[in-house]
Amino acid sequence: MDHPMFDQILSLLEKGGPVVAILLVLSVISLAAAFFKGWSFLRLGIGRHEVAQRALKLWQGRQEAEAIGLLSTQRGPLAKALIHAMRGMLYHPDKGDLIREDIDRVASREVARARFGIRIMETVGQVAPLLGLFGTVLGMIDAFQALQSAGATVDPAVLAGGIWVALLTTAVGLAIAIPSSLLATWFDSMVDREVLAIEDMATSVLTGEITSGAEKPALWNAKATTTG
Repeated sequence: MDHPMFDQILSLLEKGGPVVAILLVLSVISLAAAFFKGWSFLRLGIGRHEVAQRALKLWQGRQEAEAIGLLSTQRGPLAKALIHAMRGMLYHPDKGDLIREDIDRVASREVARARFGIRIMETVGQVAPLLGLFGTVLGMIDAFQALQSAGATVDPAVLAGGIWVALLTTAVGLAIAIPSSLLATWFDSMVDREVLAIEDMATSVLTGEITSGAEKPALWNAKATTTG
């Protein structure tokens, strides 16, 4: 039993030739990469910072073991970077610069893993329009060769049919490139937000939010005592 979508794909392959076949393969690759990244982000908790924020509050409340234990249940880059920051400050509080370097190392490694697969969608988004244009150029060459061979007895309908078939590859290329580029940009922006969260929370662990104004500086207390 024929399926309408299957018939449409066969029609595209028949009219567009090998270029459309390559484009359809690229679309499958891009779709697989998108599903993989969606599943990976869900598993790593990319974009969800509630647990990390609770752990940070526990840390600031001097509940270090509870904070580290809570983060140990998470798999994402943010949790792993914060664990390294907390353990570093817990066992080596006098080595802030080395702890910062270690956090950068861990964060860079985990962020690189989170970005894995996005480049595939970006590549498809860049290559698909070029392949579509290449197919259109080849189709136009065939159309004008047929026009030359026909000589004075040119059928405009045949020429028009050859041109629209040639333009079909460009349309397919754009139809594949646009969603691929949009998905790649969206995933990339989520990773960028994760990097900002790592920088913000890791700095809070290292500095203890000493500039947040939660407590009055000693200088203020001294002035208040003097004026009083």
